[in-house]
Amino acid sequence: MEKKIKDLRERAGDAIKNSASNLKELDEIRVKFLGKKGELTGLLRGMSQLTAEERPIIGKLVNEARAEIEQLIAEKNSELKAAELKEKLASEKIDVTLPGRRVHEGHLHPLTLTLNRVKEIFVSMGYTVEEGPEVETDYYNFEALNLPKDHPARDMQDSFYITEEILLRTQTSPVQARTMERHKNNEPIRMIAPGRVYRRDDYDASHSPMFTQVEGLVIDKGISFADLKGTLEDFSKKIFGEKTKIRLRPSFFPFTEPSAEVDVSCVMCHGEGCKVCQGTGWLEILGAGMVHPDVLKMSGYDPSKVSGFAFGMGIERIAMLSYGLDDMRLLYDNDVRFLKQF
Repeated sequence: MEKKIKDLRERAGDAIKNSASNLKELDEIRVKFLGKKGELTGLLRGMSQLTAEERPIIGKLVNEARAEIEQLIAEKNSELKAAELKEKLASEKIDVTLPGRRVHEGHLHPLTLTLNRVKEIFVSMGYTVEEGPEVETDYYNFEALNLPKDHPARDMQDSFYITEEILLRTQTSPVQARTMERHKNNEPIRMIAPGRVYRRDDYDASHSPMFTQVEGLVIDKGISFADLKGTLEDFSKKIFGEKTKIRLRPSFFPFTEPSAEVDVSCVMCHGEGCKVCQGTGWLEILGAGMVHPDVLKMSGYDPSKVSGFAFGMGIERIAMLSYGLDDMRLLYDNDVRFLKQF
């Protein structure tokens, strides 16, 4: 019996030290030697066949063997757990000394940059910035601007109608009409109205069904066409450079009379003629004119006492000329490679 116990201790120790490479294998060794059906338990069952003198001696040897095996298992268990933790830490470690991923700062869109420049110029001249709804009534979008229903000039603007009386505004002129209505007793007005407008148009190098517009309105006693020309000339020099010249060509707008298309000397060739200006030396940037007397009357102003001028420009056109762009779609395609240049 003593020889069996010695042999069991040696085999158990060798198995624990050399055969257990993980916790599962270690537990299988524990069950094999110390479990209910294990080898050491089998030796204890065989003690009934021993004499009374042999039992205490063998019992002591069995207990010592159990204690030794349990000690070896505990030590191996700690060793395997430490190795497992080390391996896990190695596979999951994060090198906190590396710099973090940089957050890229955004910047203003070229259209916003251009619109801000236009606002700053007119605010410096004493203009206020007025806003109005983008979903507008037919009255403010057309009728209050001397465009009654079935007026042929409405064909100049293909509109997005929601109902027969509600549409997406085709211009920011309704803001002018609303601003005039808020003023009474022929009060002076000097304002600009920036914002998005919508027209059922193509989407190509020079057109878009949605674009940004800035319209201006000045009403006071003694306002003349000379004031309009001086204002636009001052604006053009500030936005395109001091050498910029302007010219006015007769045109037609239902809400102004007389009316004019306003050109600036080409920003690319400075008036000498190039592909951008098609050899003319001039580029059209906006429309303008003196406020029609009927428009003044509909908004509560007396055309015999006050007069005014109005103008409207597309910010996309100003941005394209300022940055030398040849395709409006670049401003709307959201190509980061293009936008990073600004």
